[in-house]
Amino acid sequence: MPATIHQQDYRRFLDPIVLAKIGNLELIARLVVEGFLVGLHKSPYHGFSVEFAEYRQYNPGDPPKSIDWKVFARTDRFYVKEFEEETNLRSYILLDKSASMGFAYGDRVSKLEYARFFAAALSFLMVKQKDAVGLLTFDEAPERFIQSSMTKVQLMELLKILDRAQCSGKTKIASTFVALAEKLKRRGLVILISDLLDAPESIVASLKHFRHRKNEVIVFHILDPMELSFNFPKEAQFVDMETHHRLPVQPWMVRDEYRNRANEFFSILKFRC
Repeated sequence: MPATIHQQDYRRFLDPIVLAKIGNLELIARLVVEGFLVGLHKSPYHGFSVEFAEYRQYNPGDPPKSIDWKVFARTDRFYVKEFEEETNLRSYILLDKSASMGFAYGDRVSKLEYARFFAAALSFLMVKQKDAVGLLTFDEAPERFIQSSMTKVQLMELLKILDRAQCSGKTKIASTFVALAEKLKRRGLVILISDLLDAPESIVASLKHFRHRKNEVIVFHILDPMELSFNFPKEAQFVDMETHHRLPVQPWMVRDEYRNRANEFFSILKFRC
């Protein structure tokens, strides 16, 4: 029974419609993170961006795991590695704000609003655990880029940018990410939040630029449930939110074909990622 109650509380804090009523992005981020993540998450990337400086002789009290056993095999002496700086994770959140992210069906929040809640919570979590976080908002080109930092001032700046982000433009992931990869001077964690409505090969090729530079990459695919089910109840005129092309559709006539093609598209993305 206690586990069931805990699970219900967890889901209550995740409800995007409830979160949308709060309005304040800082409060939303704090609620989501402190509500159920504090104490559950410790960065697996602690010391992720350290750079080797030199060896020094092992001293009593040094953790045994820091001993370089290859050096011991050559010299029969215990040495440990020292690093230029001990830093936590450097992360970069890449938020898609293209026009297609504005889609919402019924009383649901839009994909962009959901993504903003998500990005705000991640940013709050990173800073809270002393990790550095940066942000890029983009559509067909980069809009705002903030280098990673772990200060509370940085967090407030990120939340302001997220709060003001508005849907516009087309989705052009490739050109945006190739340019960004050149700006990331030190390796870290790249977090993409997008509906990924772009050519799969173009998306994967652009993400490879981050991987080639030894970054870890996580992709969060944000979709409205109706984009998966296509259970629209009546005839309607569909409008492409990025090109404004209009097409009258009887959903029940194309539903099976749509689902097959959508599933194929999503499967390709998932497999390649």
